[in-house]
Amino acid sequence: MGENIDFRRWDELIPDALGLIFKNLPLQEILTVVPRVCKSWWKAVTGPYCWQDIDIEQWSQQCRPETLDRMLQMLITRSSGSLRKLCVTGLANDQSFSLIADNAKSLQTLRLPRSEISDSIVEQVAGRLFSVTFLDVSYCRNIGAPALEAIGKNCKLLMGLRRTMHPLEVIDKLSQDDEAFAIASTMPKLKQLEVAYLLISTEAVLKILENCPELELLDVRGCWNVKLDENYIKKFTRLKVVGPLVVDYFGMKGCDDCSNYSGSSGYLAWDFVAGNVGSDYDDEISDGDWEDDQSMEDVEMRFYDGFDLDNAAFDWPLSP
Repeated sequence: MGENIDFRRWDELIPDALGLIFKNLPLQEILTVVPRVCKSWWKAVTGPYCWQDIDIEQWSQQCRPETLDRMLQMLITRSSGSLRKLCVTGLANDQSFSLIADNAKSLQTLRLPRSEISDSIVEQVAGRLFSVTFLDVSYCRNIGAPALEAIGKNCKLLMGLRRTMHPLEVIDKLSQDDEAFAIASTMPKLKQLEVAYLLISTEAVLKILENCPELELLDVRGCWNVKLDENYIKKFTRLKVVGPLVVDYFGMKGCDDCSNYSGSSGYLAWDFVAGNVGSDYDDEISDGDWEDDQSMEDVEMRFYDGFDLDNAAFDWPLSP
């Protein structure tokens, strides 16, 4: 068998193909290892080919706000308008949210837990989030019914909303029924709704059920004022209601993405990761890495590898 077989060199693959391959690598390797291999690989990771789906949620839990802002600026710029999924924790200001909205024409999944965004900025830019189908604004303390109403009115394709809170974050509130009514009046296509620990009433939940006929999952764990009649719930044959009792709050996983919603009524619980994350990461990235006269493309990112998410503090209260 003396046939000559031509093998194509890796550095000759088109950037689109390289991007599909590199997306399977950890973020650290994409940013620090791949660009140093050859010029064609550098081109692939500095263009949009690797950045249609950006998930820096775990990494962002340990970095300083200014570092997170610059990382977002770099990665979103690289996506060149092709961003489809973004997962990040703890946006520190409205400017970062505005940046995301400015580049959201293809965005379907947006997860922004624990972010310091305001009602006013959401109302200003919600119209640019028209393609979003799944949104996570859990533990965002500075938004309320005005933001949710703006999202519902502008995100007509929204099928999944996660708006869970920690009990200590709502301890100073009397009621959050206004948030539930905003959801009910503006989000008729919801299939998944998670509002655990919101201070909502039975009346508010019934309004959601009335106005969201396609709902398949309703998570009201920790909503102690909600009393739903079992016989009434049986009328909704596709609906799975979880709560208000909290049965199991350790190590549960969530449904992260409704952009490829299967229509299945199978229940996937949400993450119960709560508590404060340490900020010892500050020393891992020196200020010298972010000098103003440096190109963002030349920055060598250093990552914190010591954070153990599996052993993070779980401090959700049991049912009374």
